[in-house]
Amino acid sequence: MEAQEIIRCRGHPLVLGTHPTTFEVTREDHLTKNGNCIIGIASDKGCGDLSETFREILSHDDAVLLTHLACGNTVVEIRSRGSSSFTLDHPTDLVWRKSAFVCGRTIGILSDTVARTLPRELVQCLERGEEMVVTLTVTRPG
Repeated sequence: MEAQEIIRCRGHPLVLGTHPTTFEVTREDHLTKNGNCIIGIASDKGCGDLSETFREILSHDDAVLLTHLACGNTVVEIRSRGSSSFTLDHPTDLVWRKSAFVCGRTIGILSDTVARTLPRELVQCLERGEEMVVTLTVTRPG
């Protein structure tokens, strides 16, 4: 089983990319220095906007989420897990977590990359306010 979503967002001069345990993309169109996990703003989707098929596949403990972040000439792949505890109902935010913590904003847990470990080339591209394309591919056995 597999499903895919494509999300478009943009960076902002205050993108810091320094959070040690998460990264976030949001539909909100502003950012402050306190949002050091936020790497993309003004996205065209939040968790609640994902297709029913995508949400169904991701809401299993054996689901694997591959996230591709593309900004300028930089592409990053992040591997995360799904969870049967996901609600995927937040209207504006999508959060990837290093931990197994789950809330309505969580789209990936046990992620192998967080804001602080993103390539600095990606962060610099986002600091310039450039567009980022986020491609989400969820798979699970069977």
